Amino acid sequence: MISVIVPVFNEEESLPRLYEQLCAALEPLGQPWEVILVNDGSRDNSAEVLDRLAAIDTRLKVVHFRRNYGQTGAMMAGIDFASGDIIIPIDADLQNDPKDIPRLLAKLDEGYDVVSGWRRDRKDDSLRRNLPSRMANWLISRVSGVKLHDYGCSLKAYRREVIKDVKLYGEMHRFIPIYASWLGARVTEIPVTHHARQFGQSKYGLERIAKVVLDLLVVKFLDRYAQKPIYVFGGFGLLSLVISALVGAWALYLKLFLDVAFIRTPLPLLCVFTAMLGITCILMGLLAELVTRTWFESQGRSTYLIRAKRNLD
Repeated sequence: MISVIVPVFNEEESLPRLYEQLCAALEPLGQPWEVILVNDGSRDNSAEVLDRLAAIDTRLKVVHFRRNYGQTGAMMAGIDFASGDIIIPIDADLQNDPKDIPRLLAKLDEGYDVVSGWRRDRKDDSLRRNLPSRMANWLISRVSGVKLHDYGCSLKAYRREVIKDVKLYGEMHRFIPIYASWLGARVTEIPVTHHARQFGQSKYGLERIAKVVLDLLVVKFLDRYAQKPIYVFGGFGLLSLVISALVGAWALYLKLFLDVAFIRTPLPLLCVFTAMLGITCILMGLLAELVTRTWFESQGRSTYLIRAKRNLD
């Protein structure tokens, strides 16, 4: 079964046309399909439109949030309620084209686990949307090692087994291909059609750049140090202690050889501050190590993943 996930926030005008386009794209495939529409606390008439569409077609599954949780929360709910072996997220604003879904599925059939859409000819404002997006995509690709041109494109296709254990927080939905890659998934991308927005206004602005950078820091930390957080906290702690020792030595040198009193320089205060910071970081690293072990052991999670086994129970 194919499960299409559609996060919805104030898209009442787009929904009827989106439903028609999805039906036109999915019905010729000859496979069972469903559409999970997640109403992310819309303040217009989207809820009524969704309920009306679900009443006429039982293949439409609707989830209404009590309030707005953001696209990542809506995406996570869609994955949780999806029944299909193939999961395809798509935006509700008609900028993604459902006609590209068969092409995504054909690429999956070549042996890939994740197929990401690439809005090569993007119909958005060049300065406000396209330029920041290109910069963010370049940075994410360099830091993560997963080379994609367009992390922000919602239109993607996933095999369920590579994302079933992925838990999304904050605004991490754009990094799902990276999480899947950690699980050994084969990731690729294809160019997809992108249309200009017909109704409403974009829900994103330039403030998204800062969010992407901060989320990328989290992703990199989870990739490199999730199992050994002491390397991060302890590293900062040791650096602070070294700085403290150097500053203290310099203060003593000024006192003993140049007769500069401690109260005439901020160096003693800086020495004490960096020493306290270093000790605190090391203790936080030890605490993080305990939390990491509790996380793995309490949930019976393994620190490694196995693709396949032979002659083993």
